[in-house]
Amino acid sequence: MTVDASRDPQTARRDKRIVWGIAGLVAATVLIGALAPSGHMPAALAPADDPACAEWGDGCKVCRRLEAGAACSLPGIACTPGTMACLRATGEP
Repeated sequence: MTVDASRDPQTARRDKRIVWGIAGLVAATVLIGALAPSGHMPAALAPADDPACAEWGDGCKVCRRLEAGAACSLPGIACTPGTMACLRATGEP
């Protein structure tokens, strides 16, 4: 007496559980990918490249946006530069 595995009810139930398990994992993966926050953030503009920044500096020198271009002061002898930051936005006094 031979048993056809494709018609065995126990094998069919196990196969259905496996198929539903795989489908559930695929659905969960797609949902996590769609709902998880992205790690990619757009790069911030450097103050010199940001048209909204009228004056920027690093603690040693200060640069100002003029009609002819950027004009920067000279740093002091013992100055240690810090992080470049916008000091005054365009339109501020």
